[in-house]
This record gives sequence, structure tokens and C-alpha cells, in this order.
Amino acid sequence: MKLNNYILSVLALALALTSCEKPFDELEKDPNRAINVPASLVLKGILNDMYNSGGSPSGFAGVTYSPWGAEQRYNQFYASNYDYYATNEYNWTTTSLNFYTLKDVLKMEAEAKTAGAADVNPYSALGKFFRAYFYENMTRRVGDVPLTEALKDQANLTPKYDSQKDVYVQILKWLDEANTGMAAIIAKGDNTLNGDIYLGNNLRQWQKVVNAYRLRVLISLSKKEADAELGVKQKFADMIGNPTKYPLLTGMADNLQYTHNSTQSKYPRNQDNFGQNATRENMAKTYVDLLVARKDPRVFVVAEPASAKLAAGLKPTDYTAFVGASSGEDLQDMATKVLKGEYSFQNRKRYYTSYSPEPVFIIGYPELMFNIAEGINRGWATGNADDYYQKGIAASMAFYGLKDGDNTVTFSRDGGIVNFDNYTVKVSMADYLAQPTVKYAGNNATGLEQILTQKYLAFFQNSGLEAFYNQRRTGVPTFLTGVGTGNSGRIPKRWLYPQSERTTNATNLAAALTTQYSGKDDVNETMWLLK
Repeated sequence: MKLNNYILSVLALALALTSCEKPFDELEKDPNRAINVPASLVLKGILNDMYNSGGSPSGFAGVTYSPWGAEQRYNQFYASNYDYYATNEYNWTTTSLNFYTLKDVLKMEAEAKTAGAADVNPYSALGKFFRAYFYENMTRRVGDVPLTEALKDQANLTPKYDSQKDVYVQILKWLDEANTGMAAIIAKGDNTLNGDIYLGNNLRQWQKVVNAYRLRVLISLSKKEADAELGVKQKFADMIGNPTKYPLLTGMADNLQYTHNSTQSKYPRNQDNFGQNATRENMAKTYVDLLVARKDPRVFVVAEPASAKLAAGLKPTDYTAFVGASSGEDLQDMATKVLKGEYSFQNRKRYYTSYSPEPVFIIGYPELMFNIAEGINRGWATGNADDYYQKGIAASMAFYGLKDGDNTVTFSRDGGIVNFDNYTVKVSMADYLAQPTVKYAGNNATGLEQILTQKYLAFFQNSGLEAFYNQRRTGVPTFLTGVGTGNSGRIPKRWLYPQSERTTNATNLAAALTTQYSGKDDVNETMWLLK
């Protein structure tokens, strides 16, 4: 009897345990960890990634829009003269890609739907823009990238590659859909956007940014203007001819830009860092020579006169007192000349005495003006290219606080961070624009070079690698090379695919390399975009 009671007790306990048993996938869930997050919270991470978009050009994690970062050496705005910290070599290897951020984009869209949003909502519209933005960032770095299969199934680690042309077709489609979606939401007045760290949840502002970015993409496809499927010229004309459907940035207040502050996001060149880089970096000849040749007052704001020139009798407000070093110069020779005072430094008053001296454009109004001028110059649309050209120049001048009349500029007196002298520079925009090198020559090759040159000047310390991408596409301005730039005196055209693709998606990568570059993953190979 006791044995029977014992057996019955064991059976009852087993049944109780069985009834309480949960599937493994339930047991592995952490009840203290959230499984859903607001779409607005995911959005903040994506917006931060826009500024950080994809790591530094050499492939290491880093800020790609950071002023005075490596990207700006590759743009030949400034040069390093102290090789312990950096060189001017285009020693590119692999680049990182943006698939982790794209997963966040999909997550943001899904979370908005889970919370009850309509099929077309602010997050879905922005999601289209983000897809375009990050895919363009990837494809113009390497060429073909996985798209169709990569977005269909995030668990698929071996997606096939889409051609660069197909990627751009999809990018333009996404941007058009983003504009259409935003217009519909604005018309209904049901904007529920939250978490926007750039434009204050203003969807009208985002619509302008989306369209300005779409024009950037179209301009980047100038070598493919005859491609019927892309329809670059027609799309450009449609946008310029229909401002109601495609609203654009109307001034500097519309810029998509990153603003530094005195705590969490200090400007990279600030008083805390003065001893680190103030004399280890000097201005680059490519950039400074263009300013000096045009008697461009922006040089007084961004740079300091070379001390050797002042010792020789030049005034601090003489344009020829400003000298940049060739990025191709031997680094030891450059360092020696720096010690002799032969080169200009960055303006240490402007960049080292404040934690937030100026915002950094991601998508800016001056670039938009020059992009429209370029498209009209190329015959893609009707309009006055000179008008847009002049607006771009004026906006860039205003960014540096330059106006008609007397302007006060300040330079470091003794190489320190405390002692400065003020000087007066008289600016006449009419006289500046009347110079033969600046006065618009018309819708011809000379006029195009003028537009591209002024666009380059306006990119200084802004917009990441846009100055490089424009130079790669057009050859304007001429970048200087030599032993200091490495790569056998060549400016590379692309980066290598990340190592992760070689280890997880080797077969598809090999096929993509064969199709594009005869099997070679080389920084000097020419991608479809540039042919």
C-alpha cells in the first residue's frame, strides 16, 4: 500500500512538472529585457549613423563626416606633417558597409506598424530615404552590393550581388517614393514623427532634404546621362520644373547638418585638443591655391598666413601670404618646411577656441545650388545656371560670416591659443564675381569647371567625402600626387570589399568581382558608375 502511494505521488509530481514545462524559445526570453522599442528610439540611432555613415574610408570604425578627419585629407583640404599620427597616403584597404544600420531601418518600419501606424507613415517614408542613403554610400565605395536578396531575408548570409546600375535604379525609386509618401502625410496633417535629432520632427523639412539628396544622386550619375532606364536628364528636369511636387532647400536654415556642443559632441578641433593637432596639420595646396588665385576672402577665415611670408614683409591680409603644402610632398620635407614657417596652419582662433565653431553639413544648401547649376550647364533642364552658381557662392561666403564691406578676421599671433590679432578685410561680392576666374563663362566646359571648383571650395570640412566623389567623377580640381600620397602616384577609385564578405559570402563576392573587375578587388579599378 505504501509502495502504491509512493508511485502515485511520483506520477502526480511528473504530471505537474510536465504541465508547467515551457518551450525552449519561451524559456530563453529575458523577462527583464524589452523585445519591442518605439520606432522613434530606433530612428535616433539611424540618424546618428547618417553622420557616422559606414566607418572611415580605410575600413575602421570612425566618423566619416567629421571635420579635420582623414576624409578631409583625402579631399586635399589639409595635410598631415607628422607621420606618427597620420600621413597623406591614400593607403585604402577594405571599407565597412551599412547592413547593420539597414536592419535598424527595417526594425524602425516594423515597430511603427506594430504600434498601429498606417501603411504610409513618417517612419516608412523616412525608411525609403534611409535605404537610398545607405545603399548609395555602399555602392559608390565598392561597386555592386547585395540588395534584393539581402533585404528579403535578413538571416540570409549569402545574398547574391545586384549590379551597381540596378542599385541606382532602386535608389532613385526609393527617393521618389519617400517624397510621395511625405507629401501624402503632410497633406493629411497626421505627422506622428518623433525622435528626430536634426530637423525637429519637421516632415516638410525632410521632404526638402530628400529631394536635394535625389538631385545629388542624379548629378553623381552624369556619366550615365544617356542611359534610358535611369532617365537621369528627364528626372532632373522634372524636379527642377515642378517645385510644388519636389520642394527643395530654400536657404541655409534648411540644411541637414550636425551641430556640435560643449559637452557630448565637441568640435574635433577645440581648446582641449589644441596641443594634439594644431601644428601637426597644415593647409593643403590644392585647396589654398584655388582660394589665393581667386583672391577669395574665405582663406582669411579658415587659415593663417605662413609665418615665413610675414617675416619676409608680407601683410597678414595679403593673399600670397597663405601657402598650402602639396599632399604629394615627401612628409619629411613637409615637416622641415613647417618648422621654417613656410606653410599656413588652420585658423586656430576659429577652430580651437570654441567647442562648436560651426555645424557640419550632411546635405547642404550651397551644394544644392551648385548641383542645379551643373545640371543646367549640362543641358538637363532649362534655367539660369549663373543665378544658381552665384547663390551657391554667396551662401558659402555667408557661412563663414563674410559680407560686403569691412570684415574682421583674426589670426594667432605667436602660435599659441590665447594671443590673437584682429585685421580688417574689405569684401566686395561684385568685384569677386567679376574676376575672369570666377565670372560665369556660360553653359560650356569652362563654365562647368567654374561650378565644380566653387562646389569644391564650399565643401571645405563639410559633407564628408563629397568633394572626393565629385573630383573622382569630374577630375575637378586636379588632385596633387607624389611620394606623399603613395599608391604609385595614383588617386584610388574605390575601396576593397570587407573581409566579412570573403568569409561568409565568398562565392557571390567572387562572381561580382569577375563581372566588374575581371576578378580583381583593387582600389584602382574603375566601377560602372565612372565609366
